[in-house]
Amino acid sequence: MQKITPHLWYIDNAVGAAKFYASIFPKSRVDRVTALASDSPSWPAGSVEMVEFTLFGQPFMAISAGPLDAFNHSISFMVNCDNQKEIDRYWNALLEDGGSSEPCGWVRDKYGVSWQVTATELREMLADPDRERAKRAADAMLSMTKIDIAALRAAYDGEPATASAR
Repeated sequence: MQKITPHLWYIDNAVGAAKFYASIFPKSRVDRVTALASDSPSWPAGSVEMVEFTLFGQPFMAISAGPLDAFNHSISFMVNCDNQKEIDRYWNALLEDGGSSEPCGWVRDKYGVSWQVTATELREMLADPDRERAKRAADAMLSMTKIDIAALRAAYDGEPATASAR
């Protein structure tokens, strides 16, 4: 096991969430589901489920343990995509069955977890020493809901926009 593993606390259905994510991302699976054998502050013995799962080869843990704190934007998972097809695929999958789109490439899935579905090259654009180019890329990204790589590149290069910001 890795020294640091992201751990998510769901009110319920952590198993469903792990299965949902594993169905979206390659190199992903639900590894183990264990019912807590003791009573917890939330629920009786056997009703709290601990889930070990892997996304893109990264281990995660989750627990279904009743209400505590809702997920919010303070923690999100960034999905770096190499092309528009990848962005579209993950964006649409995470929106499935009740997710919601948010500005700047963010998606809140049906379980309330925030994801940033973004272009790998955007990070380099935003860090460009030519701050005018970086600003054009940032301004374009800030005007988008779903990231549009062609529109980002056009803005970054100072070209008139040919693709619409999605």
